[in-house]
Amino acid sequence: MAHDAFFADADLLRQRAMDSLFGQFAELCDGVLVVDREARIVWMNERYPRLLGISNAANAVGKAVEEVIPNSLMREVVTSGQPIMLDIMDVGNESLVVTRLPLRDDAGQVIGGVGFVLYDDARQLAPLVSRYRRLSADLADAQRRLAEARRTKYTFSSFIGATPGCIALKQEARRAARTVSPVLILGETGTGKELLAQAIHAAGPRADGPFVAVNIAAIPDTLLEAEFFGVAPGAYTGAERHGRDGKFKLADGGTLFLDEIGDMSPALQAKLLRALQEHEIEPVGSNQLMPVNIRVIAATSRNLTREIAAGRFRADLYYRLNVVTLNIPPLRDRLDDLPLLCEFLADHICRQLSLPAHDVSPDILERLRRHGWPGNVRELANILERALLTADGHGLSVADLDRILAQPAADAEPRSGPATLAQTLAEAERNAIGAALQGCGGNKAQAAKRLGISRATLYEKLASLGIGA
Repeated sequence: MAHDAFFADADLLRQRAMDSLFGQFAELCDGVLVVDREARIVWMNERYPRLLGISNAANAVGKAVEEVIPNSLMREVVTSGQPIMLDIMDVGNESLVVTRLPLRDDAGQVIGGVGFVLYDDARQLAPLVSRYRRLSADLADAQRRLAEARRTKYTFSSFIGATPGCIALKQEARRAARTVSPVLILGETGTGKELLAQAIHAAGPRADGPFVAVNIAAIPDTLLEAEFFGVAPGAYTGAERHGRDGKFKLADGGTLFLDEIGDMSPALQAKLLRALQEHEIEPVGSNQLMPVNIRVIAATSRNLTREIAAGRFRADLYYRLNVVTLNIPPLRDRLDDLPLLCEFLADHICRQLSLPAHDVSPDILERLRRHGWPGNVRELANILERALLTADGHGLSVADLDRILAQPAADAEPRSGPATLAQTLAEAERNAIGAALQGCGGNKAQAAKRLGISRATLYEKLASLGIGA
């Protein structure tokens, strides 16, 4: 019985609140209007006629609302059943800020509508409008910056090389760019695999879409699934309340670049294969499938056929990715490109670091030709940057390079003194990393674990020490 009394009291209280709210609005607002389901005026408060320029409210009752207020949208509200929460309505020389709501019976059917004039001068909304415009401008700027971040920085003109191998490679890549088929880029570390992937995207039919890159070797296996497919809201303790989109969703309509695909665990390989076959993903913690439309470009420095034979890479995923294959030659096999590469890199480095321009002389090029280039073009850029930073104002010299490059084995001379601490540490790191890679069959994830460092740290050391991956 007490339960029934509670709900009876609640219904009465709710009705009183509604009646009181309407009464307060009618008193506070400069204009209040009620229409029936045919948009005929039923009632208006006493102050509204003054705004409308009519003698009294009684003269308006029974008329279609447009006869009294030509710009009224009350008919749209009662026809659609949808409110118009905030609008500016011009009446004569006045601009009124109004809100319009449908009225419904107990069955939920629209039986009329009510309109309120919140302000008789739209300028009173200036602070709100100003804040809205600032927020809109901030949102537009953030969206623009995000879109720019998703665009590619490189085109085919960025891939420097005029040797026959490079010319043939760029021709194959341009043909691949005209399609949306998967591309597999093979090449040693530092050869420019991501640069070529960006060029293919920029020259293809999806150039206006996003380009999203994922370095698989730099992300722990436990996080890769969420990084790929996203996370549903509240999927696990600590998950973001609104969820998070994965790289597949971010790349929708564009290109997803999977760098170091050979380092992916077998368990995730199976999920990736399904996503590529079915063109749909399932975020972590969700049971809803989400369609995606992406082009995949994958890259690796590993020999995938050897990885398949060893059971570390799925053959079916390899065939899914290996529709178009591009092999980037290592720098040691295209040394005739050194003059072009050095000119481009030196100019770029000097402009980026605000250094005076330096020419790369023939004797410097000859010195560079005698280096083995295990780190390829990335190593070349690193060495040039270090040499340019330490060079004096008279220009880059062979001596500047010799302070950085070790002498080639054929030219090696005994050291005149003991090695520095930095040289000793670098040599120890090089030996430890080489031994770990050899002991793990080239598997960088296992080598990093054996060395007690992350894969990301291992990759940084490979690049800085000029060790081929």
